Parts: sequence; structure tokens; C-alpha cells
Amino acid sequence: MSTIAAIATAPGGAIGIIRVSGPDAISIVDSVFSKDIHDAKGYTLHYGEITSPHSPQPIDDVLVSVFRAPHSYTGEDSIEISCHGSRYILETILSLLVEKGCLMAQPGEFTQRAFLNGKMDLTQAEAVADLIASSNASQHRIAINQMRGGITSRLHELRDKLLHLTSLLELELDFSDHEELEFADRSELEDVAHSIELEITKLLESFSAGNAIKNGIPVAIIGAPNVGKSTLLNALLGDDRAIVSDIQGTTRDLIEDTITIEGRLFRFIDTAGIRHTDDTIENLGIERSLKAAKKARIIILMRDDEHDYPILPPLGRTEVGSPIIIRIHNKSENFQALHGIGIDELKQKLVYSAPANDDAVVVNQRHKEALTMALADIQRAIDALTQGLSGDLVSEDLRLCIQHLADILGGEGTITTPEVLANIFKHFCVGK
Repeated sequence: MSTIAAIATAPGGAIGIIRVSGPDAISIVDSVFSKDIHDAKGYTLHYGEITSPHSPQPIDDVLVSVFRAPHSYTGEDSIEISCHGSRYILETILSLLVEKGCLMAQPGEFTQRAFLNGKMDLTQAEAVADLIASSNASQHRIAINQMRGGITSRLHELRDKLLHLTSLLELELDFSDHEELEFADRSELEDVAHSIELEITKLLESFSAGNAIKNGIPVAIIGAPNVGKSTLLNALLGDDRAIVSDIQGTTRDLIEDTITIEGRLFRFIDTAGIRHTDDTIENLGIERSLKAAKKARIIILMRDDEHDYPILPPLGRTEVGSPIIIRIHNKSENFQALHGIGIDELKQKLVYSAPANDDAVVVNQRHKEALTMALADIQRAIDALTQGLSGDLVSEDLRLCIQHLADILGGEGTITTPEVLANIFKHFCVGK
């Protein structure tokens, strides 16, 4: 395995960090550092200078952090060099390290090595990118929970249930001819399978909530023309984002913008006023408004003294679940969008209506697709058990379910035959 190096901080800061990882990380840095760190313990800091044979002057005063394998981010011997954030200094030190034997790291290679060395599973590796990209408290919490194993622990719980189910099935297959032996009947197999189906379904249902938290909770502002929808959008955003006019039908297209409220990202959609009209273009805008309502997690229904709340067609359980509806009587004593009255109270209602930040929230499309296939597998297994089909057919569906769940973790978590046998003899009595 080669030793890699890269600048780990964005340009422009007062301090810059260069990360080095690999079997020769410590010896290479030791060769250009003014202090001897060859035998330094892990998790220690050392102050000194980076020197170059090409210059009589030191490149910079630095702090060198030493991490010994396997107790490092990558699982390898690693060094972090903290220096002044000058681009010249960073690039000069990096060039010196390459000259001494390092290779330039490829994008994501440090995290890839952490995955390959068993320091994290694939879901945790993916969460690193989400953590870097997080721009509000909710996104940050989801990424942190996933990095700390929120999804991983839930998948391992499923794996344990599948191991239990597979063990019961093996007992049925291997000892069904021995009437004197007691083991779980088909009803117990079905009960365990149904509990697995329920857990996978919950994870799948969390995708819409997780996607909303990650990309912005969609909020549709719905009402008749001139009730103040665009004024409300501007008041919430604190900016004149939407055109406000006394002329009915001014908003004929969807206007979207986002705002963070108490650490949660909301994506507001100002829609065309809903009314009966013969204007073809306005009708297209109204049609889009109704589509926006079906995709929203929260709907703000607006009325004023002249217009009642619009009647929405049955939305049912949409792709994001049943939407929460907040009713606003604009231009009333307690709420006036134009003057900002009631806006803070509305924001509190939005925060209260936002999906909860569960420890295990699915936000990755790859995870959703694997869970969808795993759900189909366990449902086929349940159908086979209900119909009294051969245990071999049930076993095949179980193994497919296990494989699809393991794919989320990057292949980790498949159940082996020795493990099934060990579980049988550990938890079940198979005779004396």
C-alpha cells in the first residue's frame, strides 16, 4: 500500500492542514521535520519546523499530529501537519512530501482507505460527504448520526432477526423427520418474518422525511388570488422574492426559495391562486399548484375576509405521506403578512410540524433501492410460509433479503453457514 498526502483544508483560512497516510507516513514526515517523531506515540502533538534541502530557511513552524495504526481515521499510520494557511506554504510542503515518496491522494481516497481497512462501513463513508455538505443543524445531525452508526445499528438489528429466522428454518429443514425434537413451527417463522417486514417498511418510510430534511422540507402556500400568498412568502424569506400585485392571476408559475428556521431547512413554494378561470395560462398555473400540494409535507392554506379557504382535491397518502395543513386567516387581527404580524408564530408551527430527526433516517437513494428489494424478498418469504411452500424456497428469499441489506453496508453483514449452526446450538435445544 502506498503512502498518500493531500491538503485537507479549504484555501483562505489562517491555518492549513496536510494529511499523510500509509505505511511510510511517519518516516517520510520525520525526514523533513526538525524533531524526531520516528518512535512518537499515537495521539501526540509535536512542535517544530518543516525544512527543505532546497532552502536554507525553514518552510514554516508547524504542529505535527501523530496517529498510529489502527487507531487513526484511515486505520493506517497517519500524520496531520498544521501550518499557516498560505497557499504557497501548503503547496511547498506537499511538494516536499511527494519528493520524499508520497503519492498525491485521489478525491475521497482517505475515506476509501478507512472503509477498506474496516474503520467504517459504506453508509458511514457516504455520511462523510453529507457532513461536509451540511448547511443547517438538521442536515448536520442526520450526517453525524449516520457516521456514528445510526443506520448501521438498525441494519445489524435486522440482520440478527434474519439470523434467528434462518436458524429456525434450518431446524425445520434438518430435523423435521425427528418427531421427538421440538423447534419453532411455521407460525413462529411467520411472526419473525412479519417483524422484519415492519422494520424494513419503517426505514423505507423514513426516506421521504430524510430527503425533506436534507433538501428542504417542501411547504406549499395555497389560496385564492390576492389573499396574500406572495406577500407571505416575502415575509417569511425577509426579501421581495415574489411579485406582489392587486391584479388577480399575477403568480402564474411556481416560485421556490428556502430558509432555515431553528436549524431546519424549509423549501417554500408560492403557487398560483386557485379559482375558476377561462385563462389557459392561468389554469396551467393552478394545475401546477395542485401538483405542488401533492408533493408538499406541509400546506399553508390561506384565506382573507373576501375569500374562503380553497377546496383541495383529495390528496390521500402522497409520496411524502399525509401532508400537515396549517390554516392562515390573512388580514385578520392576529395575522397580517404585509405587516409581519403572526409571522413568528407561523414559523414556530412550521418547526413543530417538521419531520423529527430520528437516529435512523434513510437519505440515500442507493439505500432506498436496496431496502425496496429487501422488502420484496421478505414479503415473498412470508407468502411462501403462508402457503406452506418448501423451506428451500423460503430460504432462498431470506438469503436475497440478507444480501440486499448487506449491500447497503458495502457487503458487510452476510450470514454464513457456520454462524447459522452456531446460533442453532446456542439458542435452541435440539435433543439430548
